[in-house]
Amino acid sequence: MAEPEIPERFLGDHARVLAEVAETGRRLTRDELETRRALGREAAEAGHQLRALVSLHLKATRTGWPGAAVGAGTVENVLAAVEQAVDAFAEGFERAQRLTVRREEAARREFIDDLLYGRSDLGRLAERATRFGLRLSRAHAVAVAAGPEAYTESDAVPRSVEAALLARFGGRKILLTTKDGRLVCIAPGSQPDVLRYFAKQAHAATDGGQVAVGRPHDGPGGVVHSYDEALDALDLARRMGLDDPVLDAADLLVYPVLTRDRQAMADLVRSELGPLKQARGGAEPLLRTLSVYFDAGCVAAETARRLSLSVRALTYRLERIHQLTGSDPADPMHRYTLQTAVIGARLLDWPANEL
Repeated sequence: MAEPEIPERFLGDHARVLAEVAETGRRLTRDELETRRALGREAAEAGHQLRALVSLHLKATRTGWPGAAVGAGTVENVLAAVEQAVDAFAEGFERAQRLTVRREEAARREFIDDLLYGRSDLGRLAERATRFGLRLSRAHAVAVAAGPEAYTESDAVPRSVEAALLARFGGRKILLTTKDGRLVCIAPGSQPDVLRYFAKQAHAATDGGQVAVGRPHDGPGGVVHSYDEALDALDLARRMGLDDPVLDAADLLVYPVLTRDRQAMADLVRSELGPLKQARGGAEPLLRTLSVYFDAGCVAAETARRLSLSVRALTYRLERIHQLTGSDPADPMHRYTLQTAVIGARLLDWPANEL
């Protein structure tokens, strides 16, 4: 598409100034330079391209060249004046562009904060979302990636992940940003392939960082809901020692159910696992033994391998747990209660926190 014709008013008194320079050899005055900067700002705000504006100035210089009328001013003086004029014009243009970019960044950051915290009127939020490529009347899902360091949008890691997403899904309605040092990707709930690809790219770019994906939810409030699910999944992984590279909130719903009655879970942990505190070294070594034992499908040889123990040493630990708690980890009748208590201990950060 052709560039719209640029009004000659952006040239200002360019021709007159060059004529005077050719006659006297003077340089541009401070007021003339400020006028050029103001014209540059106006041209940027009008949406014109700097390349086309510079071409306009060079064309005007060529057609209005003083030629034989050059007096005390030499050709070098005229060219120096052209350089001054174009430089001042470009400076004003670039200042206006930077200001526009800062305003756009501030508006985008404000929108993201309102979107992820649900602090704005939902109807107004949905209207603003269209500016950033989202249609909040539909279901959306959110993925959050946590790396070894905090990231901002200008860092190399978010930029590389965004480049990979744009290269593959350039036509999709996707919003990639950072929040509280984490990478955040918002995508339509009907396009799970986008978040899967984001998770793969973010895991690699963050040197093995963990990614959590919330469930799709409808409407502007659905984005907040999905975002909170992803954050809860990351927190749960930290407390439970889950090291999966990608966590799906839908697969972790059992854990919030278990802690819905926090007091009941705390009572179970105290009554079932409290006696482990009497062991030499405290409850933590035996609690970890139980956790790994259940994760290994209650297979003694695999549990011993994961704990770097002999099978005989593991058997001793399991017997000690039986002696202290009265519950036998190898007994199917006792196993469910013990395993539920172990999960509750991790969720409630016991024994580090007293219940």
